[in-house]
Amino acid sequence: MTTSVMCLPYAGAGAGVYRPWQLQESSALRAVPIQVPGREREFGKPFYRDFPEAAAGTAQRIREAAADGQPFIVFGHSFGALLAYEAVRHLADTGGPLPRHLVVSGSVSPSHRQAERLDGGDEEVMARARAIAGRDIPEYADPRLRDFLLPVMRADVNLLADYTPPARDPLPVPITAIRGDQDHLVPEEEWLDWEAFTSAGFDTVEFAGGHMYVTEWWPEVWKTLEQLV
Repeated sequence: MTTSVMCLPYAGAGAGVYRPWQLQESSALRAVPIQVPGREREFGKPFYRDFPEAAAGTAQRIREAAADGQPFIVFGHSFGALLAYEAVRHLADTGGPLPRHLVVSGSVSPSHRQAERLDGGDEEVMARARAIAGRDIPEYADPRLRDFLLPVMRADVNLLADYTPPARDPLPVPITAIRGDQDHLVPEEEWLDWEAFTSAGFDTVEFAGGHMYVTEWWPEVWKTLEQLV
């Protein structure tokens, strides 16, 4: 039986970043990118106004994608990791369905999440995006692409800046936390704190690299997900 991986994008990106995984589909696993409004084919749709709305909206998209009754897991990187956690939390609070596994990548636990709002101009947004990625972002060199991408980055970072997780019981879903071993945004202790957010088992995986390690290790991370299912 094939398991679906519901994939949530990182800040400033759309679900299309998971195209490499759609090419990796096997009898065990298939990638199902879950879009966030305001980007790619949903450009022009309103951004989520706050995290509760984002959690509910994402949970509904996952629920629709899982309507065939097949097993699924949920994966999110960085911003997407927090969105994945809150969406699964919303599913747990509203009758499911629940994933077999939650994989949080490139993120500290909700207890340690901190972000400053991006209310300045485009140069500030680009500088923050480069700092998060730990590298230059070639797409920003194209003024047309920049006009599409910067509002998305600003909206996602500001959503994170306003995120305050309420105190709740641990999820009844196993969690695996993944990070790059040189990720300056995800200190080890704050990353390992994800264990406090599950009552169903916790594991960790590290790859060589920084915050955006996943873009350098697409096939290897996919193999890690296959091993989970």
